[in-house]
Amino acid sequence: MIEVEHLTKYYGQTPAIRDVSFTVERGEVLGFLGPNGAGKTTTMRILTCFIPATSGTVRVGGFDVFTQSLEVRKRIGYLPERVPIYKDMTVDCYLDFVARLKGVPSRSRKTKIDEVKTNCGLHDVSGRIIGKLSRGYTQRVGLAQALLNDPEVLILDEPTVGLDPKQIVEIRNLIRSLAGKRTIILSTHILPEVSMICDSVAIINEGRIVAKDSISNLHTGRQMRITLGVNGPPEKVVAAISSVEGVGKVAELQRTATGVRLDVSFKPGADPRPGISALVVGSGWELIELRPEGLSLEDIFIRATAEEGEVEQ
Repeated sequence: MIEVEHLTKYYGQTPAIRDVSFTVERGEVLGFLGPNGAGKTTTMRILTCFIPATSGTVRVGGFDVFTQSLEVRKRIGYLPERVPIYKDMTVDCYLDFVARLKGVPSRSRKTKIDEVKTNCGLHDVSGRIIGKLSRGYTQRVGLAQALLNDPEVLILDEPTVGLDPKQIVEIRNLIRSLAGKRTIILSTHILPEVSMICDSVAIINEGRIVAKDSISNLHTGRQMRITLGVNGPPEKVVAAISSVEGVGKVAELQRTATGVRLDVSFKPGADPRPGISALVVGSGWELIELRPEGLSLEDIFIRATAEEGEVEQ
């Protein structure tokens, strides 16, 4: 549904994004993550035809963002971090205004406005001035305007920023209800939000994609760690395990009467478990525990943005 290939954007001599490539399948919900200034908002502004790229290609539903932007805009709903709302208008007046701008036919305009108000829980505030609404309701109005043209693609930039916990849950449930019906790109700093809503994740750092995979593969993928229990001299066990090819860090968890329990992390792309098992047995020690531990999304994010080079799964 969305194809991004070798996308690059310079502001003067400064690169904002460099050689960014990824795809999003129809109906997929992609979490777009990265530190502040990594290039998330620039990428989304290019996808929504808000700004041009310096080079590269983007296709949405088969249409080129740069040469067929009107066709792309018909298929996209966009909620930027700062919601573009006229705060002196009522909710109904504003949604009617946006519906006209988006070319919603007059014969179906009222029906469509009622539909998005129902989906976004806005009927109770239809006649109220937007500037007097809570931040949560303002976000709902912003999401409603993004849905007015019944878009195939929904791009959401920090939709829950600045909300209280109750409002975050409400907006999160609303986004989750749209999953599967539309292709969604969700940019957020709230990592549990990504785990609960998204099918896959793309992590961008310093303008480059450094990881892209499904949520399940990222959690159980190649960057793993294990809990290892060995009956043997603790100091010798730690030193020996640390020397196995593919082992990253070794941290001591507990010393027992006969040995030691360790937290052993792997280097990216490595699986040293066979080497660890062979070493323990060959040293005459007793292997009592070797349990895989999946990385949390926070662990993955920190590793991906701390390491140089691409680690795409």
